[in-house]
Amino acid sequence: MTRAQRTAQKPPRRLRKPLPNPDEQPTMTIPEAGTFLGLARCTAYEAAARGEIPTLTFGRRKLVPTAVLREMLGLGNPPP
Repeated sequence: MTRAQRTAQKPPRRLRKPLPNPDEQPTMTIPEAGTFLGLARCTAYEAAARGEIPTLTFGRRKLVPTAVLREMLGLGNPPP
């Protein structure tokens, strides 16, 4: 098997992790949310600043609610 065939079988590294269950991980960082949206880190921060990615602010830290991100992607929330 050639290297190209091996890499064609695996999804990109940034997409290997499934979107977390909101009950297990209620929030995520902006770069993590950007990964699920297919955005670069800088672009994710810009989208959050424009309000395109909803965030919660705790002091200086901004986090993205997992449940809201799942709804944005049309996935809904998984059953408990």
